[in-house]
Amino acid sequence: MYRNLYDTDCITWSPQGRVFQVEYAKQAVLCSLKKSPSKLAGYQQKLFCIDDHIGVAISGITADAKVLCEIMRNACLQHKFTYDTEKPAARLALLVADKCQNNTQRSGKRPYGVGLLMAACDASGPRLFENCPSGNYSEYNAIAFGARSQASKTYLERHFQTFPSATLDDLLLHAAKALKASMAADTELTAECLCVGIVGRGQPWRELNHEELQTLVDRLASSEAGGESAEMVVDNPE
Repeated sequence: MYRNLYDTDCITWSPQGRVFQVEYAKQAVLCSLKKSPSKLAGYQQKLFCIDDHIGVAISGITADAKVLCEIMRNACLQHKFTYDTEKPAARLALLVADKCQNNTQRSGKRPYGVGLLMAACDASGPRLFENCPSGNYSEYNAIAFGARSQASKTYLERHFQTFPSATLDDLLLHAAKALKASMAADTELTAECLCVGIVGRGQPWRELNHEELQTLVDRLASSEAGGESAEMVVDNPE
């Protein structure tokens, strides 16, 4: 009620104890797949390389994401120059959280309208962090975020215990299945709208090329066809 009286800046609280400017930024974190503004436009970039051991996926306003990515790259370069080691992923996630939270406390600024999912492999092993526009950040074993992400989260919750012993090919297939679960029924997953990045021990951050993505899409289709065949056998044992 009378929400517009309390959403003029990011330091105004409503009578219910809500900060609508920050909530609006959270609601801007909505993306489940690469999309194009129109049929005449190309797909928007969703993966960014930060350092050899860190990459991020974004959901929200791309311009805000580029600002945060530049901050992260500079922090990694400064740490490398000073200590001659890779910057720990946890400290980088904390830096981004501080930057985001700082924008929620100043009347002259707006919250960053983007969420980041950071994959890294540092001295402590593989890490996965989610940064929210509010300044909150969390570490996960597996996570999905963006529009229609609940179905993907459900899939990951059912299978994440098998991930530590899975091969890279298995992990890629799990990621594709989780993404497919969140897509609309009339939307097709293709190599053009799919983007995948990997990082690990002895494996610097890189994005899969078109041929590798097409192979992954074909594996997903074969896996789904196999599952459907098994279900048909159960339904019709004869």
